[in-house]
Amino acid sequence: MNITLDTILTNSSSISDIELPAEVIDDICIIGEKCFKQKGVYTVTTTLLYYKILHPEQDIRIHQDQQEGGFSGRSFDTKYVTPKLKQLGLPSMAESGWLTRSLEQPVPYDMDFPGKISGGVKMPFLKTLDYVQKNPQKAMDMLRVLFNKVLQVVSENAVEIIPLANPENLTIDLIIQSLDKHFRYQYGTHNGAKLPVLAFYAIYQSIISEFQRYNGCELAPLACLTACDLTSKASGDVEIFKDGKHYESVEIKLDKIIDSTIVRVVESKIYKFNPTRYYILSYYGINEDDHIEIQEIVDKVRQEHGCQIIINGLLPTIKYYLRLISNLSDFWENYSALVENDSELQKIHKDVWNEIISELNN
Repeated sequence: MNITLDTILTNSSSISDIELPAEVIDDICIIGEKCFKQKGVYTVTTTLLYYKILHPEQDIRIHQDQQEGGFSGRSFDTKYVTPKLKQLGLPSMAESGWLTRSLEQPVPYDMDFPGKISGGVKMPFLKTLDYVQKNPQKAMDMLRVLFNKVLQVVSENAVEIIPLANPENLTIDLIIQSLDKHFRYQYGTHNGAKLPVLAFYAIYQSIISEFQRYNGCELAPLACLTACDLTSKASGDVEIFKDGKHYESVEIKLDKIIDSTIVRVVESKIYKFNPTRYYILSYYGINEDDHIEIQEIVDKVRQEHGCQIIINGLLPTIKYYLRLISNLSDFWENYSALVENDSELQKIHKDVWNEIISELNN
């Protein structure tokens, strides 16, 4: 492939040379504006425009190879587009935009497409593909417009986390109070559930180098929050590997009480990935009505597989581990860095953490 996404992105910082109808630019910008909230549509649009650049003769609306005259948009995305978006630091899906149910239907993306695409992007999406199909020579310009808008959104979402003025004065109670505020703030937007995942990741960044149990272990990169349990290649929200094999996994539920359904999903992951220990943590603890069934699953997995399932409250578990960490400021700095750099978090998640730090600094 002579035309790379890297090159197209580089050439997207300015689009003053591009001539497209205003309504086409508006539709593309709607998709770009919602590159975080409607990540599937943005990823599929990127994939199809890029494919049109490389294969102008292909009707990109026929996005599955079992359709007459079609091609596999999902395979192209999985192999070439989503990995590159991740590498470039742009919003991306866990594996492919075609994992979104409304987009995986085996019918062309023409103006009669029946899929229920929400968020006000259905018609901009279909009209964009309709236009580029009729004007294939404009595919490059259209992808540059999309990338230009996405770069603006990513830039607006960037927030520098301020340092804590006196990290030597940190206490466990102060950290727990701060995390609790950050987790439970009413954001009014999605992906706040990523925050406790980042907190636990920060904990493991400390204990993996301090605890003998974790000698020779490595933390896996954080998985995408929106990855589907049925298709995700991750065993949990946080994963620890030892000698290249799953060693310990953590599943974190911020807004859900732990019930038998959640534990059964974990059971299937244990048999698939084979960790030796699996934590299920929730802000709200266990559904007592399911207590007996949950215990039966835990005992069964322990006896048949050998993996120990540990179910506990989220904050009590964090507090327990903080007692064992030798340098609390390291945890604080790690968590702040993860919040600052996470591409799935919204600007408000980062602003609120800065507000919490500012209160402590005053």
